[in-house]
Amino acid sequence: MTKLLILGATGLVGRSVLSQALADRVVGRVVAPTRKPLPPHARLLNPQPDFERLPADADWWKVDAVICALGTTIAKAGSREAFYRVDHDLPLRAAELARAHGARAYALNSALGADPLSRVFYSRTKGELERDLQKLGYPSLTLVRPGLIGGDRGESRPAEQIGVALSQWLRPLLPLRYRVVPAESIAHHLLQAALAARHGVHVVPSEAMV
Repeated sequence: MTKLLILGATGLVGRSVLSQALADRVVGRVVAPTRKPLPPHARLLNPQPDFERLPADADWWKVDAVICALGTTIAKAGSREAFYRVDHDLPLRAAELARAHGARAYALNSALGADPLSRVFYSRTKGELERDLQKLGYPSLTLVRPGLIGGDRGESRPAEQIGVALSQWLRPLLPLRYRVVPAESIAHHLLQAALAARHGVHVVPSEAMV
């Protein structure tokens, strides 16, 4: 039975990861730290830590694998610096703490075009996180790189919504890697990567999830 830590369990992809994990009997325990309480479940531990000062000695870091679906936008975060803290610093710090407590697998919801040398701030941030995660010594690291994500976020992201609508309209003409990827498909690949824990660094491209 695998014990999983899910980061970002209240977001679009994270909600689906959580739902799929709790429905999978291979998963014995799910730890999902959030700012607000989640609905209770017999196999769910839901701590509400201070995300600015994650507790380094908390027992709930003792998991087999981590799935990170954390992410925000610059508009929602309020600044580039705040965005970087959510999309780079927090996932990396959690990865460090879980690894220090014995976690052996980490599956990240990254992004199409992630590149630490990119001139695009968003893509560079994702690329820097991928690069820095590889320095932590996880026996298994999976980088899932979706393009536009389809699903109901429960919040307003006008630019993304326009992009998704346009991509759906042009779907028959678009190459696979530029088509909208359902959140459930991303969650499936993240969960399976964490459970399989294949040795090495693996990349799941957007076209593999369409």
